[in-house]
Amino acid sequence: MAAKRGRTGQRLELGLQLRQLREEVQLTRKQAAQGLKISETSLQRIETGALNFRNVSDLRKLLTKYGVTDEEVVNSLVNLNRESSAQDWLTQYRGPLPPELPSFVGLEPEARSMMAYHPTLVYGILQTERYARALHEVQKAVEETTSEQISSSVELRMRRQEVLTREDPVKLHVILGEAALRYPVGGPDVMREQYARLLERSEMEHVTLQVLPFRWGYRATNDFAILDLGDRFPARVQIDSAWNAVSTSDKPREVARFTRRFNALVASALPPEDTADFLHRLEREL
Repeated sequence: MAAKRGRTGQRLELGLQLRQLREEVQLTRKQAAQGLKISETSLQRIETGALNFRNVSDLRKLLTKYGVTDEEVVNSLVNLNRESSAQDWLTQYRGPLPPELPSFVGLEPEARSMMAYHPTLVYGILQTERYARALHEVQKAVEETTSEQISSSVELRMRRQEVLTREDPVKLHVILGEAALRYPVGGPDVMREQYARLLERSEMEHVTLQVLPFRWGYRATNDFAILDLGDRFPARVQIDSAWNAVSTSDKPREVARFTRRFNALVASALPPEDTADFLHRLEREL
């Protein structure tokens, strides 16, 4: 059974339909927002699935501008806006999340496949609870987070991993830099447990795990992840920066650029069948 569409997916569907309607009548966002109680920036966020309409009259006025007169179409979009405004599982987590991250995380359950490159830390969806907590504790003073926020953030990270164990799991391909596996987090016991988790996940049919070892050409670039959302939504890429900021894009040019980068890393990394030996060797070095 496919995963049930979440609120983020509903907002994205609404936004995509509205963007298509606006482009068909050749209006800019600034022109479309004129006379409404929303700004051009808010409309941009609605079209990308980050927001929905708080005032349904603005939605109806916008559809009138777009020449939508079919009441059935209007009602379907109004209902989609109402449904997407309900709280979903993501809203219960109050940790300090970068602005763009919730929309990306909210789309993970919608994904058909995911690809990620993490050169310095283990990818979040593959982390153990103790590893994730230790990472947050180290950054606690810098990020000025509370123990409650850390617990919420760790719980969210564990919840995100359900995409790998549900009935219709997401296909996952991750490349970890050797630095991500050697960076000591929480002590030897935590690292042994983390290596065991990686071994366990790598044995799943829908998970491919590769290691990019230290050698000439090693690429310590920023983390990035790509979501393939199938035919319904455009693919989306998320890029992390050194300042703990997150940016996302569904522009085909940007997605294609990072897809090419990922494919180049696949060719440079060790083949998946060597992953277990590499992890066992690191475990013996602890």
